[in-house]
Amino acid sequence: MMYDVIVVGGSFAGLSAALQLARARQHVLVIDAGFPRNRFADAAHGFLGQDGRAPAAIMREARCQLQRYPTVEMLVGEGQNAAAIEDGFAIGLANGGERRARRLVLATGVSDQLPAIPGMKERWGATVLHCPYCHGYEVRDHPLGVIATQALSGHQAVLVPDWGPTTYFTQGQFEPDAVDLQAFAARGIIVERTPVVELLGEAPALDGVRLADGRIVELAAVFTAPRTSPATPLASQLGCAHEDGPTGPYVKVDQGGATTVSGVWAAGDAAMPMHNATLASAAGVLAGVGAHQASVRATAV
Repeated sequence: MMYDVIVVGGSFAGLSAALQLARARQHVLVIDAGFPRNRFADAAHGFLGQDGRAPAAIMREARCQLQRYPTVEMLVGEGQNAAAIEDGFAIGLANGGERRARRLVLATGVSDQLPAIPGMKERWGATVLHCPYCHGYEVRDHPLGVIATQALSGHQAVLVPDWGPTTYFTQGQFEPDAVDLQAFAARGIIVERTPVVELLGEAPALDGVRLADGRIVELAAVFTAPRTSPATPLASQLGCAHEDGPTGPYVKVDQGGATTVSGVWAAGDAAMPMHNATLASAAGVLAGVGAHQASVRATAV
C-alpha cells in the first residue's frame, strides 16, 4: 500500500502532525518504537491544558483520538532506514518489513548524552533536569545547581535563581565570561570551580554533590545541558541538511517544517534547537499542514 504520508515518531510532534493529516482525510501511517525522549519524566509542565499530566498519559489519549479517524493506522516498530523511491519514499523497519508513502514527516526526536558523572543517569528527568521552565517549579525554594557542559551554560545558570539559590559548577572547563560574572553577581549565583565528581543520595532523589576535593555541596536538583544527537539516521539517509544548535545538530527546516528534501518534513526536537513540548506539538501541526498542502498543489497542476 502507498500511504499519503508516513509519520515517523509518535510523541508530541508526530501525533500533532498526524492529527492534522487525519482531519484532512489523508491516509496516514504513524510508526513509533515506543521510546519517547520524555519517558523519564513523571509529568509534563507548561503545556497548556496538560500541565502536570504524565507524558505517557497525554500520548495515550492522543493515540485514542487519532484512531477514531478511519484513514489513520498506527504501527509499533522502529524505522531503521529511509530511501527515496519512484513517487515517494520507503521506510525500512527493524523487523525487516517496509512501508511506502508519497510524503514523510520525521518526528524522530533526539537522544541525550549526559555528562559522565556517576549518579546522573538514574536521576535524569527527576532531579537532573535540562529546562527550568519545564521542571523548575517542582524544585522551587531548594538549593539548586547548574553543571556546565558548554559555553552557553552561563545563560542557563542566570535563569535558575528564580526557582532557588543557585551554584554554578564550571567543571574546570566553562569559566563564566565577564558578562556572565556580572549577571551572576546580580543574581546571587555562587561560582564553584572544583568539578562535581558524584551525585549523592538515594536516586531519583538528590541530597547533594561530591566535588573532586572531597567537599559536599547540598543540592535538591541540578540543571545541565546534555549533548543531543538525532535519535535515528533517517534524515541523514535521505540527504536532509542539518544545522548546528547549542546542544547538537538538528534538521534544517523552513517555517512550515519542510526540509531541504522535497516531500520530507520534520518536526519536534529533531528539527529545532529549543526543546519544549508545546513547541514540538506546534511544529508538528505546521509539518502536517505543510505535507497536506503539498499534496493539494501536486494535484492542482
